[in-house]
Parts: sequence; C-alpha cells; structure tokens
Amino acid sequence: MTQILEIRDLKALAKRRVPKLFFDYADSGAWTEGTYRANEEDFAKIKLRQRVLVDMTDRSLETMMIGQKVSMPVALAPTGLTGMQHADGEMLAAQAAEAYGVPFTLSTMSICSIEDVASVTTKPFWFQLYVMREREFVLDLIDRAKAAKCSALVLTLDLQILGQRHKDLRNGLSAPPRLTPKHLWMMATRPRWCMKMLGTKRRTFRNIVGHAKGVTELSSLHSWTAEQFDPQLSWKDVEWIKERWGGPLILKGILDPEDAKMAAKTGADAIVVSNHGGRQLDGAPSSISMLPRIIDAVGHQIEVHLDGGIRSGQDVLKAIALGAKGTFIGRPFLYGLGAMGKDGVTLALDIIRKEMDITMALCGKRRITDVGRDIIAE
Repeated sequence: MTQILEIRDLKALAKRRVPKLFFDYADSGAWTEGTYRANEEDFAKIKLRQRVLVDMTDRSLETMMIGQKVSMPVALAPTGLTGMQHADGEMLAAQAAEAYGVPFTLSTMSICSIEDVASVTTKPFWFQLYVMREREFVLDLIDRAKAAKCSALVLTLDLQILGQRHKDLRNGLSAPPRLTPKHLWMMATRPRWCMKMLGTKRRTFRNIVGHAKGVTELSSLHSWTAEQFDPQLSWKDVEWIKERWGGPLILKGILDPEDAKMAAKTGADAIVVSNHGGRQLDGAPSSISMLPRIIDAVGHQIEVHLDGGIRSGQDVLKAIALGAKGTFIGRPFLYGLGAMGKDGVTLALDIIRKEMDITMALCGKRRITDVGRDIIAE
C-alpha cells in the first residue's frame, strides 16, 4: 500500500499484520452484527449542506470535553485487549493521544495497567471502570486511577452480562492466546507482531493479575473474569462510585432517552450515547440514530458525547452537528495501532482531523464550536 488516505486503508493494513483472533476481536459485533453495521451505515444516510462564498480562513477544531480543552472533539475510546493489537498498545496509544491533545481512555480490561500507562505519559488520561462483584477490587481500581492522576472516570453501564460474539468463540480468544496449533499458526503468519510481542512482558490483563483477590496467574484469571461482571449493577451504584471517585464522571452506554434522564439525575458530568460498538444487544438502533432524541431529552441538563460507528472526520462533524459535545473513536485508532503502532494511531487522528476540518469549511463554518444542526441537509 503506497498511500494511506482513509481509516479503511489502516484497517486493511492491520488485517495483514495482526493475528486473526485479535483483529477479529476488534472488528466484530454480537450475533448477526446488525447493530455493528448500522452504526456505520446510518452515518452515511446523514447529508450535509454545502455552502459557498464564505470566509474559510483561521479555522479551529479546538473545543472542550467535560471542561477539559481538546484539540478536536475526539477521545480515544476504552477498548479491551488493546495491547494485543500491538505490543504495549495502550501505552503507545496514550502517548499518541497526549501528543495530539485529545483524551485517551484506558479500559479496565487492558493489557497494560494503569501504572504502565502513567509511567509513559505526562498529562492525565481517563480511566474506564467495569463494576465487578468483588467490590474491594473495584474500590482499589478507583483508588489506583486517582493515584495515577486520571482526570475522568468513564463508568460503563452496558456490560452487566457479556453479549455473544461469534468470531471470538470460533477463534478461541484469550489473553495471552492459547498455544494450540490453530493459534500458533495465526501468530506465526504475523512475524512482525510476534517479534514485537516477544519484546514486552505485557501479555495479560495487568489491571487484574496481582490485584484481584486470588488472581496470580492465567488459570485463576480465566475463572475470575468469567464470573465477575455484576448483573445486579443499578443506578444506586453510581452514587457510591461517584463519591469514591470524587472527580469528573462520564456514564457510557446510554441508548434510550429514559435512561438518559435517569443518568442526568445522578449528577454525572457527561453521558456517552453508545451501544458498545454493536457488541452487546444486536438489533439495537445505531448510536447516531438515537443521538438527536437523547439530546432533545437531556442535552440542556448534561453534556452528551457519542460513541460507535465513527470512521471519518465527517462522522465526527455529523455527531457534533446533531448536538454531541464530543465523540469517542475505538476501531479507527485500533486499526492504526495494529497497522503501524504509535505512528498509526497518530495517522488515524490526522486522517480524522483533516476530514473534519475540510468538511467543516465546505459547510461554511470556521469554528467547531459554531457547528450545529444548520449544516445538516433536510
């Protein structure tokens, strides 16, 4: 590939460089993957108004997300197993995001730990929390994020039970991968990935191993994670998490106006309209299709962000036009990471920034903070 011009170019390169089981993990949805596809397809249905003979000089994408200045309204979404797309993946992605002036969000189910990421960054990053049955572990996670000076906590609400992802089951996904002939072949066909992975000690869930009670090795990790997601998580749990954390709180996984109203009452700083990238409830509507209804319901009460389906800067611009104050990108930066490591994450951000900037200008706007529904074609 001589030129990488769009996110799907990075996707194609990542597919050639990342072992199949880990590429499929990033590039899959639940069951029929209908919601996963709708997340992308529904962006394409939104058309923009072309405006001409307007001043297009001195453009700026700079704005604020939860009171923090960002170079553009984009955050890197929390994604599990990021360090299996590329060795030390979370650390590299966090460094790229910091240099770019956008937030990086570390997942609870990351390969690199909170402390690993803090050791290679100089500015605060965000931390995403899953609530487990073992409350002492959850409290410890929150305290570790505070000790690392994370500047926001992203509480994920839509993974009380795990949606079924057929590709992961067929591939026998685990971290680290099982050393069966099938998995050895998947890795052997990706020698560049293998060499990088041999050069790091970070190959398991380092936020969990050595921190959760009784989890000291891979065998105990498997059994612990299988039973730890809490199906009894409720709105009342947000209160004690908010109190323990004491800083900016973002609630991720809102897809219904009634849930958005409940979330606004918690005193959280923002919500993320999200269906977990189409990886949980297959058959749910796309995130972008629900954004206007949720904005109309609570946009005056709480800051609203959007996650799911973004594959271009135009998609980011459309989300902002429909009322989102910020967006989260997951797969685009994972494709960049798998394709080219830290440089690939930077390139993914470059692509999105350039597409957003040029499209904004052609819609007749110079400031992202001035973009609204008036750029959407009826």
